[in-house]
Amino acid sequence: MKPVILQSTLTCPKCGFVKIETMPTDSCQWFYECQGCQVLLKPKKGDCCVFCSYGSVPCPPIQQNQSCCS
Repeated sequence: MKPVILQSTLTCPKCGFVKIETMPTDSCQWFYECQGCQVLLKPKKGDCCVFCSYGSVPCPPIQQNQSCCS
């Protein structure tokens, strides 16, 4: 099994602000406040968390082909 990547680069779709964040391994992150424009990011329809929607790397459970948020 591949090692799980815990760092993901989040990019705000509104202002383009970019920040590297560490993903939680024990919970989903459904909301994230952009530090550039203060918009509250929420997952896109069909995605389980903000990392899967706006990150460079999907969340740890998805990386491991598991169900997220279960």
